[in-house]
Amino acid sequence: MKHYTRPQVLVLSGLDPSGGAGIQADIQAITSLGCHPLPVLTCLTVQDTRNVYGAEPVNPQLIRQQLRCVAEDAPIHAIKTGALGNAAVVEVLVEFLEQHPNIPVITDPVIKAAGGGDLADDELLAAMIKRLFPRAEMITPNGVELALLGESDNPDEAARKLIEKGCASVLATGGHGTGINIVNTLYSRSSTPMSWDIERIGGEYHGTGCTLAAAIAAGRAQGLLPHAAIAQAQNYVRGTILHALAVGRGQPVPDRGIVWER
Repeated sequence: MKHYTRPQVLVLSGLDPSGGAGIQADIQAITSLGCHPLPVLTCLTVQDTRNVYGAEPVNPQLIRQQLRCVAEDAPIHAIKTGALGNAAVVEVLVEFLEQHPNIPVITDPVIKAAGGGDLADDELLAAMIKRLFPRAEMITPNGVELALLGESDNPDEAARKLIEKGCASVLATGGHGTGINIVNTLYSRSSTPMSWDIERIGGEYHGTGCTLAAAIAAGRAQGLLPHAAIAQAQNYVRGTILHALAVGRGQPVPDRGIVWER
């Protein structure tokens, strides 16, 4: 009997009990786009479609063992990271990336929920900036995260500071803005910024940042160049929003189960 293969994406992210964001969003997006997810849970959250109320990191030693076990068994074509729990988890991840330096890494620097709840303390932020970001192919902060990480309310300045600290590229996402269009801008070390305009549909949705970053990782696993992976991911996210689900009393959830054809 013939067994089929798909590109595989290693995912490190947190659990959202509402199913709207976190590792569930990543698994759904990666699967919908034709890849197979390899999920490693980094933290457990108390969360709904309105906010995050608490989080507990997974034991870093357990994560180390999971990463080693998966990597010894399965090929990994891309890596996507989301909420990481604490600085110790970052160190375990960086150790793994040093052993696998040629896999593209898409990092969604999850810091706060849309409702304002914290998912990262100062120690975790420092570890991400110093240790993780220089090893990522791309980070995908929203406007709030970019201002905090880059220490500036000016997106160009904030992105420049992050690139000076070692980021290869920064995709500044505009989903939290208020204009008619969502503007996502890619900053990199070697070229002028490149922007994509996408029609803004309604208000904010729970888990769009996770979905976008996971979809970019899926594209990279499939062999798409970064710009093509971003374009595919944005079109996919738009489709999930057009079919958004009313899950709870807070933000609608993108329907990542839509049938997607490249």
